[in-house]
Amino acid sequence: MSRDSLLRLLARVMRCGGLGLSFVLCLACAPAQAGVQGLGYEEQTLTVEGERRTVRVPKGYRLEWLGGMDAPRMLAFAANGDLFAGSRTGTVYRVPPPYTKPEVLVEPGGYPHSVAFRPGEILIAKTDGVYRAPYRAGQASIARDALKLLAALPAGGGHDSRTVGVGPDGRVYVSLGIQRNCSDQYLGAGYSFDDRRGGVLALREVGGKASWEPFASGLRNPVGFAWQPQTGAMYASNNGPDHLGYDQPPEYFSKLTAGSFHGMPWFQFDGQQVQRDDCVSSNPPRPINEVTIPAATFPSRNAPLGMAFVPRGAMDAQLEFDAVVALHGSWGTRPDGGFIGSSATRRVPKLVAVRFLDGQAKRVDDLVTGFQLPDGRRWARPAGVAFGPDGALYFSSDSEASGLFRLKRMR
Repeated sequence: MSRDSLLRLLARVMRCGGLGLSFVLCLACAPAQAGVQGLGYEEQTLTVEGERRTVRVPKGYRLEWLGGMDAPRMLAFAANGDLFAGSRTGTVYRVPPPYTKPEVLVEPGGYPHSVAFRPGEILIAKTDGVYRAPYRAGQASIARDALKLLAALPAGGGHDSRTVGVGPDGRVYVSLGIQRNCSDQYLGAGYSFDDRRGGVLALREVGGKASWEPFASGLRNPVGFAWQPQTGAMYASNNGPDHLGYDQPPEYFSKLTAGSFHGMPWFQFDGQQVQRDDCVSSNPPRPINEVTIPAATFPSRNAPLGMAFVPRGAMDAQLEFDAVVALHGSWGTRPDGGFIGSSATRRVPKLVAVRFLDGQAKRVDDLVTGFQLPDGRRWARPAGVAFGPDGALYFSSDSEASGLFRLKRMR
């Protein structure tokens, strides 16, 4: 119940003579998200590619520009502290400490969007599959022909990023989106291999053979996913469709469980309830009452991409176990979400924190803002996020200032 609702309830109780008045007074005075401390902010100026830029960061933190890469996307740290980045340009980067001099690890071609690690090997997710190669900590390069296909994925056009991760259970997971706003595609029976899209897959490895099985379905484009440290639950960011205007539907931050169904493209959550979307005429593979409501939302047209949870000991105690999500900012403009409006009305790229309490998402706060100028021009667009062994937050920008940033706590 909201604070305003509680106050209205209090007024009714007082008019009626007041059963349980002291209890209601206690509730009315409590903050809406008790126990989740708000963030304070301060402005900071830094130099990025020769230009002075002003950002807003949490008090006690500094943002640093570490240097350029060509369209970096998702980030991952190896056990020895080396940072790795996929990219839009067919290159996988290795960035050893102090993270200022990127090196080319391998150029596998295509779209190597993301990287993950298992003991003795590196995994690289491209549009058409997840590839593997032997890898040892500190290795500076990989021969292109050392990469072997682990398991194929539907390729095709539209939403061609693939994010790979290794879960706490040791299994390999990969996310992929449907092609367009309303493509009749689903991770389930009755759909061809090429149309099994829109969610997260888990790798099944038996007898030396690897194949994908659905984990969570009904997500239009779940780019980032990670596991909440307290509960071990998987959460994913998800891009909503563009056909319902500027304000609908909200972007999702969803808890994913084995077999969960998140509705798209047949159903949309409008911020209050799940509704049928008539943009796709096929019968939904599952009924509306099986749609999982998102754990939190972001305003529409924000294009959430990478995400990571704040591990114990990183940043500061009030952010521990919260999720940091990169909002890329889409092209949609007011009033109807098309291209023709003023670019100043586009959603601003930024980093946000999804605040958790007792293992549950409670609200969303800004973390780092200022990447878009008042006229709508953007000088950076966050894409991938990861926490380093130093406890700092690293994030990539894949356009405008294309490279790597670090948000560091000043001790």
